[in-house]
Amino acid sequence: MLPTDDIVYLKGVGPQRAKVLAAEAGIRTVGDMLQYFPFRHIDRSHTKTIASVKEDDGIVVLHGTVGNIQIVSTGKYRERLTADLFDGTGYLQLVWFQGTKWVREKLKDGSKYVVIGTPTIFNGTWQMTHPEIEAESGRPTTESHQLPTTFLPVYNTTDKMKQHGLGTRALARLTETLCGCLGPVDETLPQDVLQQFHLLSRREALIAIHYPASQAQLDAARARLKFEELFFLQLDHQWAHGDRQRNSSGRVFATVGEHFNRFYNEKIPFPLTGAQKRVIKEIREDMRSGRQMNRLLQGDVGSGKTLVALMCMLLALDNGCQACLMAPTEILATQHYYTFLNMLEGLDISVELLIGSVRAADKRRMKARIASGETKIVIGTHALIEDDVVFGNLGLVVIDEQHRFGVEQRSKLWRKATPAPHILVMTATPIPRTLAMTVYGDLDCSIIDELPPGRQPVRTYHRTEPRRPLVFSFLKQQIDAGRQVYFVYPLIHESEKMDLRDLEAGLEMVQSYFPRPQYQVSMMHGQLTPEEKAFEMQRFKEGKTHIMVATTVIEVGVDVPNATVMVIENAERFGLSQLHQLRGRVGRGGGQSYCILMTKDTLSNTSRDRIRTMCSTTDGFQIAEADLRLRGPGDIQGLQQSGVLDLQIASIVDDEPLVRATRECVHDLLAKDPTLGQHPVLQRYIQHSKNKMMWSKIS
Repeated sequence: MLPTDDIVYLKGVGPQRAKVLAAEAGIRTVGDMLQYFPFRHIDRSHTKTIASVKEDDGIVVLHGTVGNIQIVSTGKYRERLTADLFDGTGYLQLVWFQGTKWVREKLKDGSKYVVIGTPTIFNGTWQMTHPEIEAESGRPTTESHQLPTTFLPVYNTTDKMKQHGLGTRALARLTETLCGCLGPVDETLPQDVLQQFHLLSRREALIAIHYPASQAQLDAARARLKFEELFFLQLDHQWAHGDRQRNSSGRVFATVGEHFNRFYNEKIPFPLTGAQKRVIKEIREDMRSGRQMNRLLQGDVGSGKTLVALMCMLLALDNGCQACLMAPTEILATQHYYTFLNMLEGLDISVELLIGSVRAADKRRMKARIASGETKIVIGTHALIEDDVVFGNLGLVVIDEQHRFGVEQRSKLWRKATPAPHILVMTATPIPRTLAMTVYGDLDCSIIDELPPGRQPVRTYHRTEPRRPLVFSFLKQQIDAGRQVYFVYPLIHESEKMDLRDLEAGLEMVQSYFPRPQYQVSMMHGQLTPEEKAFEMQRFKEGKTHIMVATTVIEVGVDVPNATVMVIENAERFGLSQLHQLRGRVGRGGGQSYCILMTKDTLSNTSRDRIRTMCSTTDGFQIAEADLRLRGPGDIQGLQQSGVLDLQIASIVDDEPLVRATRECVHDLLAKDPTLGQHPVLQRYIQHSKNKMMWSKIS
């Protein structure tokens, strides 16, 4: 068979099973079946005795003699087949509820068999239900090829697949049949790459990943298929980056004019760090190059990304263009708006805030000013991408916390100008280098890796319930010294399923320890109206309340320099990056700040590792690397939903050397052959995938 053949024609499939395979596993062709890789193999040469079997063994391999074969009726048209397996150390009962006649014909009393399955205890007796069983003399092989069967593949399945006879052992029979009759398989990698990295051919690898002759061959097959997966991921990104460099024309911002210079000379509240100066220079070079800028700006919490973004927006104004900033929440957008107004005071630059809660009449007037070009800087939320929002001359788009927006949402914004505006996307969640190389390969990347002068690292402590009175005593000392405090909870209402302190109970507890009128407490959560959120936030910013009890709605964008303590309840329920973001709400002034992680007494190893990491470092990049190791790449930056890292066999975490090797390989290949004219297979691949929207591709 050929990889392009429909899976329905594979022996043992048929129309009904083909539908199930397509719906449940995305398997529609022979090629799809070949690339439905087993997640592990059972080494059939490593057997156990029945006496040594344990309940948590999972799938095991047993050798023994079968006897006492019986078919027992269990009701109308129903029966089960049982047999005993003896191996000299004990016995185990084998049970089949389906295919009983076929299995009965296969079994012979007193013959020796190899049995593979999961042992369980039923009524005090070891039992194995629907085991794989073969005569010890050897497993039947396919007609055209004799495949090695020492390593038995184990596949992921679903309940629906199992209901249609497509459990892991049935899939193994299908792949055995397929590998035995497989025709030619087109090579995807250039021959010089195969030779340079000593890789198996694609056909060899696809067969060996299912049925290897040895552990060494299995390792070689995995290495080849991982390399291929990462190679094409890198090729997608690096080709897109090069294609944009060659073909995407952009506005030329040649002028550094009055807006930028006056702000720089009169308004910057503190000297720029070396990192900020470097990043502004990189952005400046992009925007005057004649190519559209497509840059990712990374910076830890409090590193001064907003100031950099504003200065770049002033460059757009100096060149006759408008600029806009889109933020994921109204709180963050409003925070940016007031920050910009404060920084630009006296410079006669019109700034508008376009968010959903603006009254309809005000919104109409605002949109008219934006369309005419009268408004120079627009800050907003998703409201910016509404169809009736038209810009007079949009030259720069800044996206804050860009991973919170979908591809289509972001692209709507930069389609509002011709030529396309320059794009600057920002994130305060540092991205591990390995992940950045893989996911953001088509973006230019700038990093602000210094904190502004005078900022002190936040001291982080882990405390459990018995020490709560000491924690509250410390909080009273901070409040008495004129400081403010955050309490963050993971829930709003009590959950019967989760033993967590909910926000409402937390508010009662805080108010009992910090009674009125001596102490004033605010509450903030996502179910408040925008007006209620703004009111509570403003009271806290003005120092009218001492304590803010909140959910993670304050994770991004809340900036109160006088708040010096962050207490995170049930901290074990938060991921590392979220804990780091929350901690970033304090330490924004010149004084010493503190983060207290409250947890229950007993923690899982993973939770303990997270808490230990938070207490040992405030470096966002170290935390991001730890998060990547603990969680894998799926959740980081929303990639689980994006589909970019739907890798079948490679791992960004475990295969970092291979990530680097494929990146360098693709870079060298494109440097020698930028149009891929010497590599027609790769050229066809690029043509095929050129119109696909990559998750990280900005423009």
